[in-house]
Amino acid sequence: ERARLTEEILNRTPGISCNPVQGAMYAFPRIQIPARALAAAKEKEQAPDMFFCMRLLEETGICVVPGSGFGQKEGTYHFRMTILPPTEKLKLLLQKLSDFYTKFVREFS
Repeated sequence: ERARLTEEILNRTPGISCNPVQGAMYAFPRIQIPARALAAAKEKEQAPDMFFCMRLLEETGICVVPGSGFGQKEGTYHFRMTILPPTEKLKLLLQKLSDFYTKFVREFS
């Protein structure tokens, strides 16, 4: 149920795509990062997905792991997140993440 919920909420967020969760613990969504965010990441000497993950942590308290640590294809951006929290908490976390992403894209578009 948590895997389905994760895919459902993230896939309805424009700019995020989440393949079916393989296994029981992690999702690995792909995110689109606006050009201005790419430039801001470069200015901070951070990988773009690290820049996103740090902003997410700083602004929401949600901790995810940048996909650049997992050998993602160059020019694509992902993060890894656990789907272990209880369903109701996971639902709130996913909505908070979705809201943050929408705000992030607006800020850097």
